[in-house]
Amino acid sequence: MKSALVTGGSRGIGAAIVLELARKGFRVAINYKSDEAAAIAVAEEVRALGAEAIVLRADVADVSQVDALFGEIDRQFGQLDVLVCNAGVLRDTLLGASTADDFDDVFSVNISGVVNCCRQASRRMVARRAGAIVNLSSVAATRPGRGQSNYAASKGAVEAFTRALAVELAPRGIRVNAVAPGVIETDMTRDIRALAPEELNKRILLKRPGSAREVAAVVAFLCGDEASYVTAQVWNVDGGFKAE
Repeated sequence: MKSALVTGGSRGIGAAIVLELARKGFRVAINYKSDEAAAIAVAEEVRALGAEAIVLRADVADVSQVDALFGEIDRQFGQLDVLVCNAGVLRDTLLGASTADDFDDVFSVNISGVVNCCRQASRRMVARRAGAIVNLSSVAATRPGRGQSNYAASKGAVEAFTRALAVELAPRGIRVNAVAPGVIETDMTRDIRALAPEELNKRILLKRPGSAREVAAVVAFLCGDEASYVTAQVWNVDGGFKAE
């Protein structure tokens, strides 16, 4: 049975990815940083689907915690076939009003966290000459909103990193892709969606926000054998989101 790790898997898009992978027969390691109860609830849903789940706490921005996270996966699963780097944070603010922490916090999770996890995963996958990595980007990487300079820059870095890592790992049979969601119905986007829903929908060709499961379906596809000839790509799941 194949094993997957989903970072930030306790809620929103991450939880949807965990459940979609479980439906496809993966046993899943659910990483969380602070909300243990939510992670346990997702694990119970996975088990209700007949799949195996473990819950592991770690801050992906902390190298030592990531090392321990992967060590625990080695101990409990024996191998890792798929990594989904979903953990991310928002600190929207205008640049002139921002502080250094507004950028440092976003970059430490959104890009350093991805690098930390991919480093550990790639070492294990290279040894087996197999594996798939999917990193979560955002529509903001190419079509950012006002006050998103830190978030947009971090997600642009994720996309560049994904393409470079795909080049590095392709000779070892490892695929690396990214998925860039648009406006998705999650807690993270609640304030944005509530502010001006009609104006927001005007920027989306399909005239509605997406669901977490719609994103998860694309991520799960890229994790599976059906996507065996897909690497170094960024897949937009944004309903046809347009720039302002």
